[in-house]
Amino acid sequence: MFGAGLMSWTLFEYAVHGWMGHIYKTFVTPIHAVHHRDPRAVFAIGTWLPAALVAVILLAHGWSPAACFYLGLLAGFAAYEVIHYRIHFSARLTPVETRLRTHHLVHHLRRPKMCLGVTTSFWDRVFGTEPAGPELAALYASVRSVPPIEGPSNLGILIAALGSARRTS
Repeated sequence: MFGAGLMSWTLFEYAVHGWMGHIYKTFVTPIHAVHHRDPRAVFAIGTWLPAALVAVILLAHGWSPAACFYLGLLAGFAAYEVIHYRIHFSARLTPVETRLRTHHLVHHLRRPKMCLGVTTSFWDRVFGTEPAGPELAALYASVRSVPPIEGPSNLGILIAALGSARRTS
């Protein structure tokens, strides 16, 4: 069940980011627009507390299949957060991360309603939100030289602010 949850994350990510963040106007759209205006806002900080609370509630009833599935989803979410951060901020990427970065930068810089997957491009191919061969190759080439973001992420800024508040109190 954990593995099923982990694999299900990719479709959940596509649904939230793609459909709810870009294709349709939902409550996610303005929240996600913050990241497009400022790519340093890379972490979904406000999501972690409620997500962890659901895990605690499920686990309070034991290691049920639902709890294991949900923990798999959470592991996928955690992996997404790390991958998304590295895509935007890291200068040294693995070959897989480099491909995901290129795909994601096409979404950010060239086609905001295309290339909606972050941890995989699989669902873009399934749902037709990945441009066809020659166009995709040209789009990839157009973003390959974009340097990574420098400076702190929204999480880094939050940690620094909390540390500063702690020192002044």
